[in-house]
Amino acid sequence: MGRLEGKVVIVTGGNSGVGAATAMLFAKEGAKVVISARRQAQLDDVAAKIREAGGEVLPVVTDISKPEDAKNLVAKTVEAYGKVDVLVNNAGVLEEGLKPIDRVSDEDMDRILGINTKGTMYCMREALAEMKKANYGSIVNVASVAGVMGCGGAAYVSSKAAIVGVTRHTALRFAGTGIRCNAVCPGSIATPMVANARPENLDPDMFGQMAKHGDLRVPVCMPEDVANILLFLASDESKAITGQAIVSDFGSTL
Repeated sequence: MGRLEGKVVIVTGGNSGVGAATAMLFAKEGAKVVISARRQAQLDDVAAKIREAGGEVLPVVTDISKPEDAKNLVAKTVEAYGKVDVLVNNAGVLEEGLKPIDRVSDEDMDRILGINTKGTMYCMREALAEMKKANYGSIVNVASVAGVMGCGGAAYVSSKAAIVGVTRHTALRFAGTGIRCNAVCPGSIATPMVANARPENLDPDMFGQMAKHGDLRVPVCMPEDVANILLFLASDESKAITGQAIVSDFGSTL
């Protein structure tokens, strides 16, 4: 308890899955948590649970694919709490069907890269403007094992590989300043987003290729598993760690 006491944390995609689990865990550890997502009702549900447990939370409706929304998210955080200590970039989307590079659509590229990559970078840019004032901060990006191993649809893989790259870039840019940046790359996670994937939409060729790099006997991550890693990287316990992309998949891709 108290590992984030006094810290102000932004969690994007805080309305469900990993984001909700992270927000609740961080609040339990003493953080003032700002949660964002596009849907007000789901944000309010998570906020209510945090408050019922005695935590402090501010829900802010945000579409991270819009730079003005990312700016507003950080501005609302500073207005309420005066600073930004931690940013967890968790918001993201999957494409329909694991489309490989020779079948990927322009629409998928625009939507997925717009949210997963550009949206993450918009939030990083705005949070860093505040972190630089204090020479302190931890950014933790939720990427994916897909961005490391290439196992997924082309648009999604590209979006998550880009997050790994910009994580290392940011760590290098701010090395020695007190600002850190790391990424967590989960394997399959039991979340509503994954559960809603329709088997009939999966590209059979890509699904077959991906099966070569996975062991179906190995369990999938639960949101809480990822949240625990995010907590470590957000806290000062990991102050010596920056520029790392940590795969969390129970060893399924080894």
